[in-house]
Amino acid sequence: MPDDEAAARDAAEEASAFSHPPVTPDATARYGDHPDQVIDFYAPRTGTGTGTGTGAGASAGAGAGMGAGADAGAGTDGVPLVVVLHGGAWRAPYDRLHITPFADFLARRGFAVANVEYRRGGSIPAQTGPAGSTGPAGSTGPVAGRWPETFDDIAAALDALPGLVREALPQGDPRRMVLAGHSAGGHLALWAAARHVLPADAPWRTARPAPLRGVVAMAPIADFAVAEKLDVCGGATTQLLGGQDKFAERLPYADPSLLLPTGIATTLVQGRADIVVPEAVAEAYADAAAKSGEVVGLTLLEDVGHFPLIDPAADACAVVAEEIAQLAW
Repeated sequence: MPDDEAAARDAAEEASAFSHPPVTPDATARYGDHPDQVIDFYAPRTGTGTGTGTGAGASAGAGAGMGAGADAGAGTDGVPLVVVLHGGAWRAPYDRLHITPFADFLARRGFAVANVEYRRGGSIPAQTGPAGSTGPAGSTGPVAGRWPETFDDIAAALDALPGLVREALPQGDPRRMVLAGHSAGGHLALWAAARHVLPADAPWRTARPAPLRGVVAMAPIADFAVAEKLDVCGGATTQLLGGQDKFAERLPYADPSLLLPTGIATTLVQGRADIVVPEAVAEAYADAAAKSGEVVGLTLLEDVGHFPLIDPAADACAVVAEEIAQLAW
């Protein structure tokens, strides 16, 4: 259990990250019929102000300009496209709205941004039982993820994205695409980049690697064995895979640490003071990558917890944007 000081800091960081009002997208497109199968698009802000954009009417005048990286994109068909995958332990109460200030932050730094929604928990019953199950005895509450719908949606969204970008966000260049995911979304970003190395019978497997510039995974739930051992997000990994009786069977289809090497440039950004998804989870993924012969970047931030990585008011958020820029431009 975290000590009182660590818990207080985590609560303060979470409050700061969630204090920003949602930012209205410039466009929204559907990639399926379910209400959660939508992608919000944010156009790169081209103004010179410092305010937060609030949709199409504000996009031309809000933001801090495209920055030094914008010159590198001159003469191309568009600017790099950052695909944002939000966290929230794959649980239904946490949707894409909480990460819209981060999406806008990236747009104000000159990126085109796609903020993906996907189906989350609710289709399997909450697990109850003794310690060691997915929750304390007698517990109920939101369940993490849906099998297979959560994975179906990420695969479908990424497959549809190039066509949707041409329609909804012509400034974005899907040939210069970076996946950026936070927490559970970090897991999904790593997983989406590894579809070509899924088991042969996986319905989401692709014949070749995704055309990505890279992946930036922020405090990702990147190694399910370590996450389960540490009870990350209250047994969320076990719930995502449908319960303890399905965990081992489905692990090879879902655990990024087992889907290596990918051959895609990958950077993990991790707060060393994170008590939600501890540093050990990211380190385990980096170690697994190294054993597979792949070098994965691991940026460790001192005195940073889980939420500053997506908080536009935090210095850590600027570090994340710079990591994305290093891959994208």
